[in-house]
Amino acid sequence: MTANMDTIEIKAFLPAQDFDLSKRFYLDLGFTEAWGSDEMAYLHAGRSSFLLTRFYEKPFAENLMMSLLVVDVEAWWQHVVAQDLGARYGVRVNPPEDRPWGMRDFTIDDPSGVLWRIGQSIDQPA
Repeated sequence: MTANMDTIEIKAFLPAQDFDLSKRFYLDLGFTEAWGSDEMAYLHAGRSSFLLTRFYEKPFAENLMMSLLVVDVEAWWQHVVAQDLGARYGVRVNPPEDRPWGMRDFTIDDPSGVLWRIGQSIDQPA
């Protein structure tokens, strides 16, 4: 790859049916707003980020999946439980499980139906 083909990052633009509700959800989940307007918010947790947009198409939102690789999935899970995000936002939350693809993760839907897998890598038997 030539030097001018290097990349810096990639960001997804996530839909929000109710922009203000979704932004509160992500802040409660553990993201920080680095920049925002009435139409878009740049949210990040550590080096991971995305853009939340006021745009919403139900089939798109309900078929979108995000994966967040974290250092300690149990810490994130305990935060979700302590914040009672499932009940507070009326979203589906499933507890951590070891997956056959070498991840321990849990799933949580955002208020618009975007599915998140939040997990960490686990050692696989040889």
